[in-house]
Amino acid sequence: MKLRNFAAATLMFAGMYPASAQELKLNADNVEEILKAMTLEEKATICVGYSIAQATEDLNGVLGAHADLVPGAAGATRAIPRLGIPSTVLTDGPAGVRIQPTRKGDSNTYYATGFPVGTALACTWNTELVESVGQSIGNEVLEYGCDVLLAPGMNIHRSPLCGRNFEYYSEDPVVTGKIAAAYVRGIQSQGVGTSIKHFAVNS
Repeated sequence: MKLRNFAAATLMFAGMYPASAQELKLNADNVEEILKAMTLEEKATICVGYSIAQATEDLNGVLGAHADLVPGAAGATRAIPRLGIPSTVLTDGPAGVRIQPTRKGDSNTYYATGFPVGTALACTWNTELVESVGQSIGNEVLEYGCDVLLAPGMNIHRSPLCGRNFEYYSEDPVVTGKIAAAYVRGIQSQGVGTSIKHFAVNS
């Protein structure tokens, strides 16, 4: 009887995750398969995010190893170990990587470059220049162990009272689009990601 109950429980558990999904591990060529193998709960979980403080205090293995998270980074996403999906470290932008310059037990200072703000970049009307700035920022994102830069800011200048207009490119959508595309191309050329933000309603 016990053996029958064990077999039934095993079959029920196996039914939750198809056999092919149990063996799947994320790589550059199987993103679509991974998405199909993810449960609805896993898809929701990966979108929630985690603060660095929560991530480093989490001892239940949900997030994977977080000993090397970047102090001062903006947060992280949750890992899904069964599919080989790692936690990703998010850092604030858009004028470069924002991290903690000093770290407990470490005498080094971790400098990050302060790049020109979005409005200044857009004033150049020079997409090649902006792409090269993006490459430099992307390199620092990579070098400091981050995965995604929370940038660029895409909100259109609608009001002079918007306290973050300096992060945004222009009152003109065409200029904004061209400059943002160049910035993203530059950053992503370094093998890291961007998270375009503030499309609207941040005036």
